[in-house]
Amino acid sequence: MIAEAGLAALWLAAAMALLQFVGGLTLLRGGAGQLVPLIKPAAYVQGGLCAFAFFALMWLFYVTDLSVLLVASNSHIDKPMIFKLAGTWGNHEGSMLLWVAVLSVSGAAIAFFEKRIDAKTLYATLAVQGFIALGFFAFLLFASNPFERLVPAPLEGAGLNPLLQDVGLAFHPPTLYMGYVGLSIAFSFAVGALLTNQVGPAFARAMRPWVLTAWIFLTIGIAAGSYWAYYELGWGGWWFWDPVENASLMPWLAATALLHSVSVLATRNALRAWTIMLALVAFAMSMAGTFLVRSGILTSVHAFAVDPERGAFILALMLIYTSIAFVIFALRIGTVKQGEPFQLVSREGGIVANNIFLSVILAIVLIGTLYPLAAEAMGDKISVGPPYFNKATVPVMLLLMVALLIGPMLRWRRDALMRIKYWLIGAAAILVCGGLAAWKMAPDTRLFPLLGIALSLALAVAAWLPLRGRKLLRTPLPIFGMVIAHFGIAVSVFGMAEESGFSKETLTALAPGESAEIAGWKVKLDDVKPVLGDNWVAVEGEMVASKNGDTFILRPQSRQFFKPEMQTSEAALLTRWNGQLYAVIAQPDQEGDGRWQVRLWWKPYVTFIWYGGILIALGGTISLFGRMFRRAKKPAINKWERA
Repeated sequence: MIAEAGLAALWLAAAMALLQFVGGLTLLRGGAGQLVPLIKPAAYVQGGLCAFAFFALMWLFYVTDLSVLLVASNSHIDKPMIFKLAGTWGNHEGSMLLWVAVLSVSGAAIAFFEKRIDAKTLYATLAVQGFIALGFFAFLLFASNPFERLVPAPLEGAGLNPLLQDVGLAFHPPTLYMGYVGLSIAFSFAVGALLTNQVGPAFARAMRPWVLTAWIFLTIGIAAGSYWAYYELGWGGWWFWDPVENASLMPWLAATALLHSVSVLATRNALRAWTIMLALVAFAMSMAGTFLVRSGILTSVHAFAVDPERGAFILALMLIYTSIAFVIFALRIGTVKQGEPFQLVSREGGIVANNIFLSVILAIVLIGTLYPLAAEAMGDKISVGPPYFNKATVPVMLLLMVALLIGPMLRWRRDALMRIKYWLIGAAAILVCGGLAAWKMAPDTRLFPLLGIALSLALAVAAWLPLRGRKLLRTPLPIFGMVIAHFGIAVSVFGMAEESGFSKETLTALAPGESAEIAGWKVKLDDVKPVLGDNWVAVEGEMVASKNGDTFILRPQSRQFFKPEMQTSEAALLTRWNGQLYAVIAQPDQEGDGRWQVRLWWKPYVTFIWYGGILIALGGTISLFGRMFRRAKKPAINKWERA
């Protein structure tokens, strides 16, 4: 009965979304009919029903109810409990139900908490939320039912993709969905403000926490997914420009630009049209990401759906939402009042430059991701991989870092570069010295890694300069958040540049007792033995890594899963302050002489990539809580409130 109750809750929630949407339409058309007072209650009920439906599905996975097709296809009676629960969203139908549940609960939160915009704009926003939810309810109920029964029920279940049976992947998808849904809320605010002609600071302040929350979750999701791919797939890389990786990066790029733009609008009453456009683009990118992962057009460990009909359904939703939104933008943007003017050399000008560079990178990634798919649809098969993305994006990323170096130092409205000439000279000195030092250590290193190291060092210093001259105890938390986030970018870029420019790799075959050397490390294979896990068996190598008199034990594994059948590599990582020793053991050598294939990497400062990601998300979180605390303590007063 739990499955039937969950399905019934979805139908009732869809009815609430329809009521929410129709009520908003009547208000926008000039009526004040009886449906308008029901918009908020409909949002509350919709959120509660969707939360119930999702937890019902989670319960079915918890008890391994194999009479439900989704559970039977993605779980197993012997699977560890954490992966049983993660199976709730580790599949197509469950992940889409999570998407809708977060969307509906967020809509209820908007209806309950939002007091900063007028009632008509709030109702319009909720109506747009209802419209978005209706499409996904239709998808779940007619094309991707998560509660479909299976008769007769199997005895064991098919199990979950072994690559997804990892703690990192238990948390990676939900964080990305939180980000995607946060951008859908920004989209609803933007369209609602356009429809009611209320594009101004009040609307921006209402939208900003949702954009910031989405950006934080996207940052965490991308960092977690990158680290999972790094240690789980056994290939030694942290980013391969896989289309599904790009599907998560594109919304993050758009959200980063939107976050800066909406902050300017909220505090300085500028960039009105730019903010609206970025909100629409960010949501379009989140829908594109959903389509790429759920449509079945990609072959990837991230992609779950293989049904082209469901892919066509998602594509249709994406086209409907984005087309209608951009038509409204084209028709209504002329009614949006011009914001406060500013000069090119100003903090606003720096943010515009920042957003332009982010938009260029977004366009490069979008073209490189979609062009091969379009070409294949027309009968041509081409490959666009890391060489294209690296050569096209890295120069723009370096320019973006230059903008980050200068922009926060500028004043609002108008400024002059001569005022910060000493900082510019200092930054240039750091760049030159950092680049020369890196080149001296490794003269054969390519240009871009050297520039990345030099710029990251300069940005690491520049990130803290906004605190100069301030009384730290009186400095607003959002300023601290910005500083930490920008410092996190410097840390991540430093790790990326070091790893790409100075990594060492060796592939060898070792018998027990033999050793190999890499980057000053001596790695000896002591023993190879079988290991039994909960739902897998493995061959485990015991290796002794030594350097400068210190010794450490590494235990890489080659695992074989049975439900379903798949072989995976479990890398062994030895983390030091200046990098990681990465070891993978594979199959016995084909010559049958008792040797095992072993691959070793030394990756200098690679962990800085994820330390930086943590700092970026931490900075965003500090900013979010700082603004929430300020709002709870004393509502902000802005002279542009009525603009």
